[in-house]
Amino acid sequence: MNKNKLVAAYTDFMKHLHETMEDTLHSFAEALEISKEKTRKDSDLTSDELDKVSEFVQRDIEHAAHGLSPKEDNDSLSEWFKFDIELIENFALDAFLSLADKTRLELAKLEQLAEAHTYHSGDITIPGTFVCDDCGKEIAFKTPSEIPECPQCHGKTFIRI
Repeated sequence: MNKNKLVAAYTDFMKHLHETMEDTLHSFAEALEISKEKTRKDSDLTSDELDKVSEFVQRDIEHAAHGLSPKEDNDSLSEWFKFDIELIENFALDAFLSLADKTRLELAKLEQLAEAHTYHSGDITIPGTFVCDDCGKEIAFKTPSEIPECPQCHGKTFIRI
């Protein structure tokens, strides 16, 4: 499985999701399915690869939405990413923030705000800082990336901080 292909598909999926949520009145779940179909047409991913990318996008949008309150600004999102917004390269921040906010509203309706998200080596994720669940080593990403094994202890489980 080509990881660069998955990272590119993740970025395309996010673009499709933003366009779908902006242009229609679809729920987040419906927009995910529409975006998945658009990404399927634009890529040569297998069904399993596409499912994996879809899960990564859904996880990241939901996780960001959990941390945003209705009056959040870029400083709060920057804290969530754990570094300055200006450092994020080649990422549609406005699109992501918009999706996260719309998703936050849906999640509030479903009362899923307490759910914790775990990340694993091999997952594709948005920019942010993660801490190894085994040894506490922090790793940070400025662009959508694949999470590697922990460079310190080779652990495979991480928590976003």
